[in-house]
Amino acid sequence: MKHKMSCCLVFRLLVLSALAGAAAGVQAARGRREPWTNGSWFNMGLIEFKEWSNQTVVFSGKSRVCAHLRGLTPGQRRVCRRHKDHMPAVGDGVLRGIRECQHQFRHKRWNCTVTADETVFGPLTLIASRETAFTHAITAAGVSLEISRACRDGRLASCGCSRAARPRHLHSDWVWGGCGDNLEYGYKFTEGFVDIRERERKVKRGSREQGRQLMNRHNNEAGRRAVIKKSRVTCKCHGVSGSCSLITCWQQLATFREIGDYLRDKYEGATEVKVSRRGKLRLSNPNYSLPTAQDLVYLEDSPNYCIRNISLGAPGTMGRECNKTSAGIDGCSLMCCGRGYNTKKIVVKERCECKFHWCCRVDCNTCVTTMEVYTCK
Repeated sequence: MKHKMSCCLVFRLLVLSALAGAAAGVQAARGRREPWTNGSWFNMGLIEFKEWSNQTVVFSGKSRVCAHLRGLTPGQRRVCRRHKDHMPAVGDGVLRGIRECQHQFRHKRWNCTVTADETVFGPLTLIASRETAFTHAITAAGVSLEISRACRDGRLASCGCSRAARPRHLHSDWVWGGCGDNLEYGYKFTEGFVDIRERERKVKRGSREQGRQLMNRHNNEAGRRAVIKKSRVTCKCHGVSGSCSLITCWQQLATFREIGDYLRDKYEGATEVKVSRRGKLRLSNPNYSLPTAQDLVYLEDSPNYCIRNISLGAPGTMGRECNKTSAGIDGCSLMCCGRGYNTKKIVVKERCECKFHWCCRVDCNTCVTTMEVYTCK
């Protein structure tokens, strides 16, 4: 009888253990589905919004498109529901930021590699490094620029041309007007959509999580300010036969390459910080100068990008092309991390020495060039 009771007790314990394990599994799955731990709003840059542009029902009042955009937090979904027509511009801005990141880092060990998951840049973005700081700044800048331009082009219902005040230095005879890029609206919308992600989640004061939130917000702000700082006043002459009897001026965005170059310089001079017990960012080294709102900040050292690390999503530099004659980071010595490089000769055929014959024929020769390509071992 005692043996039978002990068997029943063991069976009950096993059942309870299994139920507890299942509950823990469900809880863990829910945790993995949290938008701030699984996925990123950067994922919007990989969505083909242009395929939806002709489907007005997608952005109608009853549409549930925002619920299907992966990587958004609850707060970002609320903003999305209020401004559905803004989402294609947001997607274009993120994609612009990703491509500019890849251009600026094309010669570095980590070259802004896009992964197959919903975080876009992979687990590396969980590290509060200077590379992560740059991704936040460049994507925030891309969204701010695209929203500003969409306002000017009349693609958004809630904004139009810029209403910026007339610059003080502008010549008194010149007309301030035209349809300028709406930098003010682009800045405010991007701040509300991007930074709500960092504000809505409650974290412990002085914790690493709060430090990361403050870091992200600081770098998002640096990206938005870069768009404003690099903008310029553009003027155009009007009149018969180029008489320039009337000059009209307006606010215009810089090219995104100029903004990318500017933020790349900020990346090179990024400041390491830490979070204080009071929940403020402080200098890790008091000998450094205080960063401004336009500078980039980071909390952790960058990982080793030389060797492939699957858990971090770091592809490593094996197989990357390098410059044999360069002493910089793109040179084979630094890019290959001392492992050496392979040399491969390739033959390139190109049309050359073309001549135009009247009328209407172009005859060209074929030039053959042998080139050497160097790739890291």
